[in-house]
Amino acid sequence: MTIRFETPSDRAGVALLTIDRPDKANCLDPPTLSALAAAWERIRDDDGIRCAVLTGAGCKVFCAGMDMTRTIPAAQALARGEKISAKDFDGLRAVRTATLAGFDLGKPLVCAINGHARAGGFDLMLASEMRFAVPEATFALEEVALGLYPTGNATVLLPKQIAHVHANKLLLTAQPIDAEEALRIGLINEIVARDQLLGRTLDTAAAIAANAPLAVQATRRGLRELAHLALEQAFEGQERIGRPLRATEDAREAQRAFIEKRRPVWKGR
Repeated sequence: MTIRFETPSDRAGVALLTIDRPDKANCLDPPTLSALAAAWERIRDDDGIRCAVLTGAGCKVFCAGMDMTRTIPAAQALARGEKISAKDFDGLRAVRTATLAGFDLGKPLVCAINGHARAGGFDLMLASEMRFAVPEATFALEEVALGLYPTGNATVLLPKQIAHVHANKLLLTAQPIDAEEALRIGLINEIVARDQLLGRTLDTAAAIAANAPLAVQATRRGLRELAHLALEQAFEGQERIGRPLRATEDAREAQRAFIEKRRPVWKGR
């Protein structure tokens, strides 16, 4: 399998996905796209998973984007109205879900950027809530250098996450930036030594997963939905999102646990 799906026994509520094509720069060919889309759907639908971690296999590349020898030619052939194989068609149909472009995972995602994040790999990173990277990592959106429009997350999410001038530089020059620059412009949270990267990322995911799941999901939703609203609408929106949580079993459990000086046991209801 080109996507490894794990639920570490020492990190309750966390799912770890690894793009496992290190000999192909962890690029996304049609079968990998299909497998990645299925993994995201599994995470979305499993109430026992409260946070996900995404990384790449090997020590050079997080994800180099779409497979230039198979995915891009298949997409171009389809655009010309030509017939392509069923597997290639299924992979192309899964692109939006696989890259989380318009597909809402419903739960936080944390990325362990173990190497270069390019094009579609950059898109996957943009869909995450938090990002940790090795010092050797680089980041680039290379579509304009290939005669393509970046139809994943880049033109939609990047301008919402970093300053206008930095987003334009990445999108229009197609030139890579290093981890230090990515940290400086707020694209990543932290630079972490390679031998500590996965542990640091999993610990962060476990800290998220240890919190009340409905509250985490609602807070994530608020961060996504309220930022673009006018002030009055944003306050109304946060009340609309937050009010139902006050009546949940988890909210009552939190109160009991506080009084009894113990850790709460979340039920997700």
